[in-house]
Amino acid sequence: MHKAAGIAKGIATGVAVGAMVGMVGGAMSGRSRMKSVKKTAGKALKTVNTLLSSVQYMMR
Repeated sequence: MHKAAGIAKGIATGVAVGAMVGMVGGAMSGRSRMKSVKKTAGKALKTVNTLLSSVQYMMR
């Protein structure tokens, strides 16, 4: 059971890091897209949080 929790946390961390890298890359591509990139990154982080909460709930 602990192995599955570790895997889920690893996946969630990877998604969060990917969202941050995407946000930084998007910010470097132009200021006009920055608002859109921030909004998308925020949605991605919220999704990761929801996913992680769901996995933790299922593990109980």
